[in-house]
Amino acid sequence: MAITKQVEFENGRGIRLAATLHLPTGPYQGAAVFAHCFTCSRQSRAAVRISSELAASGLAVLRFDFTGLGRSGGEFSETSFTSNLDDLDAACSWMASQHLGAHSLQPHLLVGHSLGGAAVLAAAGRRDDIRAVATIGAPSAAQHVSHLFDSHSAEIEAYGKAMVDIGGRPFEIGQQLVTDLKAYANTEHLSRLSADTLIMHAPQDAIVGIDEAALIYTSLRHPKSFVSLDRADHLLSQAEDAEFAAGVISAWARRALRQTAPDISVAPEGRVIVTGSADGLFAQDIAAGRHMMRADEPARIPGGLDSGAAPYDFLLAGLGACTAMTLRMYAERKKWPIDDVQVTLTHQKIHANDMQGSQAGAAPVRLDRMERIIRISGELTDLQKDRLLEIADKCPVHLSLDAGIDVCTSLET
Repeated sequence: MAITKQVEFENGRGIRLAATLHLPTGPYQGAAVFAHCFTCSRQSRAAVRISSELAASGLAVLRFDFTGLGRSGGEFSETSFTSNLDDLDAACSWMASQHLGAHSLQPHLLVGHSLGGAAVLAAAGRRDDIRAVATIGAPSAAQHVSHLFDSHSAEIEAYGKAMVDIGGRPFEIGQQLVTDLKAYANTEHLSRLSADTLIMHAPQDAIVGIDEAALIYTSLRHPKSFVSLDRADHLLSQAEDAEFAAGVISAWARRALRQTAPDISVAPEGRVIVTGSADGLFAQDIAAGRHMMRADEPARIPGGLDSGAAPYDFLLAGLGACTAMTLRMYAERKKWPIDDVQVTLTHQKIHANDMQGSQAGAAPVRLDRMERIIRISGELTDLQKDRLLEIADKCPVHLSLDAGIDVCTSLET
């Protein structure tokens, strides 16, 4: 689940670029910028589906229209591959100025489709903050697309521009683009790239051949990975292909971006920090050391997004986890054969009058009741099981709950 926002930002030439920002409602994993294919827009199926899936996995994603395309300003005939790289720089800078709760949306991942893939490979070499790059159906060199208007080269040279039919749509191609593409006619810049790289390509891609992926792969230094998008077409027209690509990128990015997680590790040891999220009335981002969690209310409650566990779920989880750990620790010390411990918990508010031993006619009092069911797998005797049941009541969280907790609250000044 994710929230989308329509936004705008300016590139270095003062041109307004249209964009869509996807914000995750679950635990935040990092931020990425998506670059679309040549003459496409941010609304291409691949751009929309992959960005949505990545956001659902915890990545904030910005997909935007390059100058002269989609809803962005400027003239396409006056753009070039270099201007595309400048637009990418502007997108990264704008993204870095945004926040999701306590998290800066500084992007460390670039994702590019087709010529957008060639662009992110080139852009990553210009930015020290990019740690990971993923390409989908990308050519090894930007000049690969020049064959689309080779037959108009004489007209472009003579008049500075020409109308060219690309994919059934007319585009005005300027001399600057033709000249610029020639400057990116080889893979030399790839050998200097230090970012982790993931290359994804369909073997039967009829627009950009699979050999282009091989050239990219052999030109890059490690760490690098290749994943075949079997049965997919160049545009990832089938939803399942885009979802698969997004799933692979998400899993790969978690490892590739692990070193760039200072924003995620915001709580010192022994302290939990809860920060209101920007995307929901009740949603909270929770940091416990290096570990991020999300709390929210269920969707049935007005304002709830169900983007994380409810507060009492965390209370139950704490008791359940402590119970299982305590039993494991005790059994390990005793060398008892435990294979698995599962703890199932529920919480409810009950009237004290309903409890055994309550006095008839007493004023109604509501108390909390937690029910805990423990399932232990292993070759244990009945005596061992009885002893483990006693030990469960001695887990630290259980003892704290039984003793009562003094919560001291103050306002930070």
